[in-house]
Amino acid sequence: MIVAAAQFPSAALDIEANAARTAEAIAEAAGRGAELVVLAELALTGYELDAIAAAPERCVLAPDDPRLDPVREACRAAGVAAVVNCPGRGPAGPADGMAISTFVYGPDGAPLARYDKHHLHGRENGLFTAGPTAGGRFTFRGLRFALATCYDNAFSAVAEQAAADGCQVYLASSFHDTVDGTERYAVKARDHGLDVLLANGIGPGSESVACGYSGIWAADGTCLARLADGTGLAVAEVGPAAGRTAAGPEGAAMSDGQGRASASVPQLP
Repeated sequence: MIVAAAQFPSAALDIEANAARTAEAIAEAAGRGAELVVLAELALTGYELDAIAAAPERCVLAPDDPRLDPVREACRAAGVAAVVNCPGRGPAGPADGMAISTFVYGPDGAPLARYDKHHLHGRENGLFTAGPTAGGRFTFRGLRFALATCYDNAFSAVAEQAAADGCQVYLASSFHDTVDGTERYAVKARDHGLDVLLANGIGPGSESVACGYSGIWAADGTCLARLADGTGLAVAEVGPAAGRTAAGPEGAAMSDGQGRASASVPQLP
């Protein structure tokens, strides 16, 4: 299966604009053969903790929120699944506040899965409700997927449990501000025998500036696709074919997942 990590700067608290940009990314990824597209942490609002705290009622989303209609319509039009991240209503509903939520939409635009970030970091703890440890699993077109969000990935038990649960592909939506933080996903892939996709943010947030460098790694740690610090898509094939056509991550030309080096997947410095 061909998957894509979408990397673009979010407009602060402009859910409509970010949903429209997400829809464009879905269509572009579908044009490159992708069947599933993943976005960064809080891509639908931007990582804007102060602004979210000041207007939570404006920012909180449910999977059927009309503001996400462009995302669901893009999935239906392209026949592609999408993994989007936003402030979601808490795990037990409105009385449970907000979570940092991942909504998965199938190619028919219907909800396929949901995951609420379990390991909150820093000021997130005073603003969001932690999700349960379990969850974040779905099966799509014969592959078993695991979901994780940013600080979740600092805990090796998260990937260990994903592998134990029979997952083959690990999808991480993050907001890392150092390239070193993104390099660790190759190690995670190799250590746990999982294909790993990182969708990282770019641009400023309330805490720091996200660095980009989204990427996709095969289960042996081979880099399949990698972006630098600009807007774009990292596109590669995961599953049984992963790693067969890619070159290594040390500045070599990288595969776009279709057996050729892609000019839209920049080389690392």
